[in-house]
Formats: sequence, structure tokens, C-alpha cells
Amino acid sequence: MPTGARSKTDSSKTVSRQRSVQRQADATDRARSNGKSGSQGAMQAGARQYPVPPFPKRHHPKPGEEWAIEPAPLYDAPFWQGSGKLAGKVALITGGDSGIGRAVAVLFGREGADVAIVYLSEDRDAKATKAAVEAEGRRCVTLRGDVARRAFCRKAVEQTVKKLGRLDVLVNNAAFQVHSADFADLTEQHFDTTLKTNLYGYFHMAQEAMPHMKPGSAIINTGSVTGIEGSKELVDYSMTKGGIHAFTRALSGNLIGKGIRVNAVAPGPVWTPLNPSEKKAEDVAQFGAKTPMKRPAQPEEIAPAYVFLASPQCSSYITGEILPIIGGY
Repeated sequence: MPTGARSKTDSSKTVSRQRSVQRQADATDRARSNGKSGSQGAMQAGARQYPVPPFPKRHHPKPGEEWAIEPAPLYDAPFWQGSGKLAGKVALITGGDSGIGRAVAVLFGREGADVAIVYLSEDRDAKATKAAVEAEGRRCVTLRGDVARRAFCRKAVEQTVKKLGRLDVLVNNAAFQVHSADFADLTEQHFDTTLKTNLYGYFHMAQEAMPHMKPGSAIINTGSVTGIEGSKELVDYSMTKGGIHAFTRALSGNLIGKGIRVNAVAPGPVWTPLNPSEKKAEDVAQFGAKTPMKRPAQPEEIAPAYVFLASPQCSSYITGEILPIIGGY
């Protein structure tokens, strides 16, 4: 067969194969759209089954209290076996009364650390977190106040050192978040409240904690997927979270000479009081449904990252990193 004819024949066969593949894919698509093949449910890859949307249509008042959230956020990680990764250390956790902060406090306690938690006004939640840490056999100090105020941050650090003897790990986690669908409606008061809590709070705490920290200590900041991707209804919040990521990288370089590691965790949607107290009831019901895993994370699924970044056994060569935990890309 002449070369030209053979080439034409080969091309025709390739086209035929491609069209066959196309027909097969089209048939699969039609079957799915007709309900002949069910869509994949929420991914469950953990040690236990986690709640999936839809959730109850409830909107909670700020600052949000964990005891009132339904279903209750899962924070106690009963499957986690402590191994002394933080033995003898002391940690200060802002926003430690609930959500990610509570889950981190519990795992830090299980790993051998004494814990001080800072919270704004949620006394009932703070009491429950204190009890949970003490159930792990560790001491827990609760400190009520506003991280946006420098004087309180100074007092919180001083009380931690006075009552627990030292300070090895700072977890900056407290946050303020309220949506604004139209950028024109974002008021200066709203903007200022977000920045004061999310940026000033982290700055104040880090600067007050640093003189008490020795080589091997760690600062862990809570960032967000919104600081990576942005969120059109959370312009101010996204801006602060992006700022936290930059703050993490810049501060890590600044503190390398002191032997203090600085890293950040950037979660996607997590079932904590922050979002049910921020979103409309209809949006709360579908919270996390748009992630590839089709559900929000539970706090106990995020907390191990903080143990990893806090422990020099695990992450002595890691600083300036942003660790996204967002349920898949």
C-alpha cells in the first residue's frame, strides 16, 4: 500500500477509535442524567462517619457557641492515640473554647501539653474545653478577653507563663467573619472589626509571646482557603486570611535566628460555630456541600495538623509553610 494511502487509513482508524470513545462517554453521561447511575456521596475516609449536608437551617448570633450547634461539632478524636509529642510543653490557643481551637486543645493535652485557652465571651464552651483537657490529665487555664486589645494579649501571655510555668507553642486561631454580599455594603465598622481581630490579634499575641519562647518553640496561625482563593462575599475576611499567610512567611524568616518555627494551617469549610453564626440559615444547611468531599471537615480532622506543626519531633525542618486542608481540589 502506498505511504499516502496507509497514512489515510491510519488516520481514519484513529478517528473511528476517538468517536467510539466519545460515544461511550456520551452514553455514560446520559445514563447519569437519567438517574441510572447515582452520584457519588460525601467522602468518608476517616476513623468514623462524619455528618453531611443538609444540616438544620439555623442562624446563630455572634460570636457563636458550640453547645448550641446542631449537629454538635466532633472534636474529641477518640481514635487518636497520644505518644508524648508535646510532653512537658505549654501551649496558648486563642479561640480555644470551641471549633478548631477546642479540638487542638484536646489533642495537645493528649500529647502531654498543658494548655491555656483564650476566648471572647463563651463561658459555657470554655468550661467544657477546660474539662476536656483536664480529662486528658493535663492542666488548662481559661482566659476571657478580646485579642484585638494589646493590653489583654499581654495579660494572657503573662498569666499563661505565671500559671503554667512557660510558653512553647502559640496557636493564633481567634477570628471574626461576617459576609457582605455587596462590596458597597461593607461598612468601615465591619471592616475594622475583622482586621482588628484577625490581623491585630495575631500580631499582638505573637509579639507578646515571642520573648518567652525558647529555641524549639512554635507559632501556628490559622489561615483559610479564602486567603488562597478569595471569597466574593467575604472580601475583608479573605484579605485578612491572605495577610495571615504573608505574616506567617515573613515572621518565619524573622524568627529563624531565634529557633522559633512559624507555620499556618489553611482550612476549607469546617463545622464550627464560626459559620452557623455567619451565614444565612439556608446556606448553613448546605455548608461544605460544594467541596470535592461534599461535606465540611469536623474540627478533629483539622487538629492533627496543629500537633504535627507544634511538635519538633514531627516538623523540626518546617517553617514558613501554609498547609491547606480543604477537602480536595
